[in-house]
Amino acid sequence: MTDRIAVLGAGQMGNGIAHVFALAGFPVVMIDVVNAALSKGRDTIAKNLDRQIAKGIVPAEQRPEILDRLSTHTSLNAVTGASLIVEAATEDRDLKFKIFAELDRLADAGTVLATNTSSISITEIAARTARPELVIGMHFMNPAPVMQLVEIIRGLATSDATMQRVLAWSTALGKTPVEVNDYPGFVANRILMPMINEAVFCLMEGVGSAESIDTVMKLGMNHPMGPLALADLIGLDTCLSILEVLHGGLGDSKYRPCPLLRKYVAAGWLGRKSGRGFYTYPSS
Repeated sequence: MTDRIAVLGAGQMGNGIAHVFALAGFPVVMIDVVNAALSKGRDTIAKNLDRQIAKGIVPAEQRPEILDRLSTHTSLNAVTGASLIVEAATEDRDLKFKIFAELDRLADAGTVLATNTSSISITEIAARTARPELVIGMHFMNPAPVMQLVEIIRGLATSDATMQRVLAWSTALGKTPVEVNDYPGFVANRILMPMINEAVFCLMEGVGSAESIDTVMKLGMNHPMGPLALADLIGLDTCLSILEVLHGGLGDSKYRPCPLLRKYVAAGWLGRKSGRGFYTYPSS
């Protein structure tokens, strides 16, 4: 019997994670408290699937069965029967603590509780449950249907058996899982966010325009996307949250978020999702 997967959150990361599990043959329930978010998330999955079909990645005849594997629900009660739950809610510590306490109450015994957090301590999240050995970080890169890496983060109490199960699920998705330990920002964002932050400082100090900074990194360092455009894709509010975790958790001033980043977030200029960040984006 194929493992049933529950994904919490229908936003950019949540629908992407649901997409890759459904594509790999798993029955998936995508859960969000907002019906409109579920509708938008399902539409996004269908559009991204059509792109994969157009590129010859997915056979067209498989489209109906892939979408049939995906169901949606507005209640956390829908996690019942899932072998793996992947939480992909907003990058907010208190919200994740609350969700995991609820998941611990509702999920079947033996269900693995994974979080897609970009930076928040897996150990702290696990401590909100009575099953810390079954709690783990499963950090997909954005966009999940395209990016190969899954960062697998072991909390202090995460068992070897849980790690092996999650490594196996990740491999079944066609992803490359990399095991890392539980430190602020893990590996990906401990390295990436200081670079993005420094690019924002360069912009604030007038070292170069956004276009100049991104062009230097693309053509000079062979990055596929400049750091400011990447920040817009990730979401400036998410970048700020991660930097605050790094700064607070490691206590080093080199992680201090740039004041210009704070100002943009305060203004609601969050990047692609709001239509404006370091660049402006047409409404779709």
